[in-house]
Amino acid sequence: MSPASFAGPTAEHYAKFRRGYSADVVDHVVVSLGLDGRSRVLDLGCGTGQLTLPLARRTRAVLGVDVEPDMLRLAREAGLASGVTNAGWLLGADSDLDGLVPLLGEHSFDAVTIGQALHWMDPPRLFSTLGRLLRPAGTVGVIANGTPLWLQDTAWSQALRAHLESWLGVELTAWCGSDPATRGEYAAQLADAGFADVAETVVEYVDQLTFEQVAGNVYSAMSPEQLPHGPDREVFEQRLREAFAGASAADPYVERVAVRVLAGRCVQDDHRVTAAVRAPSR
Repeated sequence: MSPASFAGPTAEHYAKFRRGYSADVVDHVVVSLGLDGRSRVLDLGCGTGQLTLPLARRTRAVLGVDVEPDMLRLAREAGLASGVTNAGWLLGADSDLDGLVPLLGEHSFDAVTIGQALHWMDPPRLFSTLGRLLRPAGTVGVIANGTPLWLQDTAWSQALRAHLESWLGVELTAWCGSDPATRGEYAAQLADAGFADVAETVVEYVDQLTFEQVAGNVYSAMSPEQLPHGPDREVFEQRLREAFAGASAADPYVERVAVRVLAGRCVQDDHRVTAAVRAPSR
């Protein structure tokens, strides 16, 4: 919904209200990517650490990378508060990953995870780069943590979308990489970059949200310039409550979450990772 800006209060809302990853989902990611207590993981587009921190508790070490300093600050604070000592944080974008090779050496990671962030990146170029960072047989996981709250098939979601489109004056159609067509494109791009055994699995569950959680999740997707403040915040939320009441939803704020894990494996060819030698065209 917002441009790629998650600074200040948007980052605060992201840390507090953006959907995290349940233990069952994290366990599924660990199994899908073949991780264990010896694994070293790169979590790209890590945000405020929703996936980085639980992965750190199940692996040897995780490096979280994000372009937004405020997101990394909050992730680090969350890690310190929860006693996680094997997570590191690095300011950077997907286009900066080549710089990690001379610093850490080739094939330094057992897995790369990208949770709800690939739509901000250049997937073909990124996937071609990852072969230099991943060990042979290392894995990449592209994770869609559900569908945006305003694009779900419920009465309250449809009311939320109508309210947001009226408030912002734009049509909301972006699925943030969670729609089947985009997931298919990601799978094809992984295969084109030389990854094998590319497949997607799904974990589904039902969650019950509060009004505060719905509003906070919406604020976490707005740029700082879009966020309503003061009296505008009161008007925004009052109109949202009225929209929900008018929707006559039988199960207000019930969310059916489908977490999609698209995984691929680096393959070895003449002692080199195939994915590493397929450079993007210029």
